[in-house]
Amino acid sequence: MNTSDTGTGDGPSPGTSGRSVRSVRSVGSVKSGTTGGSRRDVDVLVVGAGPAGLAAAARLAALGAGRVEILEREREPGGVPRHCFHRGFGTGAESVDGPAYVGRWTAAAERAGARLRTGVTALGWTGPLTLATTGPDGPADVTARAVVLATGARERPRAARLVPGTRPAGVLTTGELQQSVYLYRQDVGRRALVVGAEQVSYHAVDTLRRAGVVPVAMVTEYDRHQASPAHATATRLRYGVPLLTRTTVTGLVGHGRLAGVRLRHSDGRTTTLACDTVVFTGDFVPEHELARDGGLVLDPGTRGPAVDMSFRTTRDGVFAVGSLLHAAEPAATAAREGVLAAVPVLAHLASLPGAPPRAAPVPVRVDAPLRWIAPNLLAATTARQPFVLRTARFLDRPVLQVAQHGRVLRHERLRGTAVPNRTVRMSAAWVRDVDPDGGPVRVTVLGTTGGPPTPAEPPATDEETRAP
Repeated sequence: MNTSDTGTGDGPSPGTSGRSVRSVRSVGSVKSGTTGGSRRDVDVLVVGAGPAGLAAAARLAALGAGRVEILEREREPGGVPRHCFHRGFGTGAESVDGPAYVGRWTAAAERAGARLRTGVTALGWTGPLTLATTGPDGPADVTARAVVLATGARERPRAARLVPGTRPAGVLTTGELQQSVYLYRQDVGRRALVVGAEQVSYHAVDTLRRAGVVPVAMVTEYDRHQASPAHATATRLRYGVPLLTRTTVTGLVGHGRLAGVRLRHSDGRTTTLACDTVVFTGDFVPEHELARDGGLVLDPGTRGPAVDMSFRTTRDGVFAVGSLLHAAEPAATAAREGVLAAVPVLAHLASLPGAPPRAAPVPVRVDAPLRWIAPNLLAATTARQPFVLRTARFLDRPVLQVAQHGRVLRHERLRGTAVPNRTVRMSAAWVRDVDPDGGPVRVTVLGTTGGPPTPAEPPATDEETRAP
């Protein structure tokens, strides 16, 4: 996953009071299991220590959820923001870089009493709320009363994008670029092409410049960039990087080291751009393997777990938050969802054993040119927070229609232009009028206008962010 946070707002306050710090980086007190590994019970198990998982754990522990445990497969918590050394995470004068931002959330979770276990991988499910794990102290089965999935998202590499050509060195994703430059101080080349023109793409340009690499161009299949206008303009004026619109990558050239990238323009012209590095940005997919292996229903649009407005998945007791639900969101959005999920998780913990099963939720679907909507299930007792959507084309002040079985529930005109790869929000005021037995709800765009549609398998990437 590679999201960034360039807006306002901040993470947990450094002065937040809470329980004493209990950072446990390996398995502690356990009881013997029957499968050769250990077994332990917790109240809430959070899988993933990015902004969403840390925020959920911090809030749950502070509200008295009991034993809250966080599993993180990496050696350090924080997710992708720990590789993002640009500022913009936080509020005004308190704006910090990514590592400092997630450091605040980590400290907040530890102060509240959550246990953090790093270097631990969740392998799969051995029960409805039991996960098999492996870590520094060997295998273990962890059973919880509630599980919060916060496994985030990842960029698809060159191979998954089906870009033909040789397999030279110098082919990176944004995440690999940031780790090479900031963590390992590696030489990443001299001349680079950036594939993509969204917010994360411009952060890749910044990283290249800091590493002494000349960005020779940016390319996008759209007819304009999808980043914040201020950031795009500043990059063009400061670095003079040309933006090649309606242009696609058709192949890579070079043996041993990348020598060039073949491009095709919308008028049919082809060219080979000389460079020794190419950075593929965006095109995020949720890290949904654990959800899929557990039999959770995945939404066909987001490709993450289908959830209602209380972040409940289709399995009782399993919740999901952050970029796992709709890849990929900025750090602040993910953290906000983690905080919001705490209340419904607590409600689940307080529910009586043997309570009747939930009624079947109402699915929410979108029609083209919309790509997806989240949440994408409606249940009777869910919260009332805005819906988020993505579009496959530029839409100027579009009017959204919400309908169920031919009955119109709402018309809403969005402000400004809806931009691909950037999230737009829609009111949830219409939810109260949904018929629980009326079938799926559909959201459509009336009188669509704007640029050409996105290519097949359009990317789902980050937007200009607004920190919590």
